[in-house]
Amino acid sequence: MVSRPIAIVGAGPAGCMAAWHLARAGAPVLIFDPSHPREKPCGGGVTGRALALAAEAIDLGSVPAVAVAAARFASGDFRDGPAAEFGVDGAGGARLLVTSRRVFDRALLDAACRAGAVHVALRVREVEVSAAGVTLHTTAGRHDAQWVLGADGPASLVRRRFLAPFRRDQLTLAVGVYARGVTGRRVLVHTLADPPGYIWSFPRPDHLAIGICGPASGETPARLRAALDQWVAATIPPASRLDPYSWPIPSLAYGDFADARAAGSRWMLAGDAAGLVDPLTREGIYFALESGRLAAQAVLGGGDPAAGYQEALRRDIYPELARAAALKARFFSSDFSDLLVEGLARSAAVRAVMVDLIAGQQPYRTLRRRLVSTLEVRLAWQLAKLQVTGVLTSRSSRRGRERAAHAR
Repeated sequence: MVSRPIAIVGAGPAGCMAAWHLARAGAPVLIFDPSHPREKPCGGGVTGRALALAAEAIDLGSVPAVAVAAARFASGDFRDGPAAEFGVDGAGGARLLVTSRRVFDRALLDAACRAGAVHVALRVREVEVSAAGVTLHTTAGRHDAQWVLGADGPASLVRRRFLAPFRRDQLTLAVGVYARGVTGRRVLVHTLADPPGYIWSFPRPDHLAIGICGPASGETPARLRAALDQWVAATIPPASRLDPYSWPIPSLAYGDFADARAAGSRWMLAGDAAGLVDPLTREGIYFALESGRLAAQAVLGGGDPAAGYQEALRRDIYPELARAAALKARFFSSDFSDLLVEGLARSAAVRAVMVDLIAGQQPYRTLRRRLVSTLEVRLAWQLAKLQVTGVLTSRSSRRGRERAAHAR
């Protein structure tokens, strides 16, 4: 029985989805966020499975978006490296929509408020938990609650109070630009071995969202931006204006998911605050929406909400993210990236696999098996080697951190 308010810190997709489910069930909900909805530094791509979750709460037809028609994957040199382009639309329509995060998040927040949640446009400065409940101290006073859900991004205050901030090796740096006055219906992806990561260009209704990502532990924003500037100059038509952005993205290793924790006495974490981002693609909107839904279910389900939520994450989300992390270790190597682009150019079956992967409908668990069925055996074999290498590398790194901590 939810008698006192559920406090949600953060009005992004995770917080709003949790608020919508809770409020619809009759629970009192307060959403604390002084700045949402706002534009966020990401591509803005909403996959098919994320669209299915969002469609429960909002009318997607009212959200201006670009339906992606084609994707172009490239690797190697910016000007003459191998590349493959293929259609993304399926028989049922668009498999990937790209929208402004300001517009998408606004629609979710409005839906939560229509369901009965209350948006409190105040910054939470401190959170305290006791046997009696939760106390939130804001810029304009105190609020009491029964539970608190931290959906406040990678620098989450709630996470810092009850767990610890992400380590630098658990973060990716995203650096990019919004290219105003240029758009289209193609997604561009260019994999890089140095720095290990990829460059993307997503077509929004009136501009391109372009970016590059790399590991925060080994890269600097200046180095990433230099690589991005070179690619933009070689690839993108001239824009009326380039507005820069940068942002950290959680990107956990395989071993991090074995003992990951996202809930405790009267508190939970969802979305980026819980590290629920695909470590390979850095896609987080689906996992934000799904974790918000699971958190609401746990609170409404009775029993021990923290234990129920943690079990749901272990069952429904952590295994998929751990598999992605195992692939990440060497996925962006030149050998594998070139082989992937060659397979995409040569095989319609491989292109179909990639379309489903883009739409979020091809899980990593069965990816190698499906690639084998395409008869692209070399690609499937290299994928298997990546998975094994990623697991071993992550376990070795984890043991090293444990030995260092013990020595201290």
